[in-house]
Amino acid sequence: MVRDADHRSIFDVAREIDRLAEAVRAGTATRDDLVGSTFTITSLGKLGGLHATPIINFPEVAILGVHKIDERAVVRGGQIVARHMMNLSISVDHRLADGWDGAMFVQEVKSLLEDPTTMFMEMV
Repeated sequence: MVRDADHRSIFDVAREIDRLAEAVRAGTATRDDLVGSTFTITSLGKLGGLHATPIINFPEVAILGVHKIDERAVVRGGQIVARHMMNLSISVDHRLADGWDGAMFVQEVKSLLEDPTTMFMEMV
């Protein structure tokens, strides 16, 4: 689990994710590494799914589902063209957070994925 992600740089978060992934693969992850989270990102892409409703892991507040990137027909400038597309889905515990905030969060993630260079603009 990445602790205090909201106070870390994107590079620090990436390093911590790498460290945790290696610990899990090696079987050396501690209980403290794996408990106490408030938000989960789950990847459903490897399974090939396009749509799913991620289930919140109590006591977390929300979970974001990242789905398969697939080439799909889309309309751009009045023309049908092939583009790589990916669905995102979010489940939010409405006792703790408003659905509007969850939807706005997904829109922000979408914007960052569409133009990743904007992530680095905050660092200047």
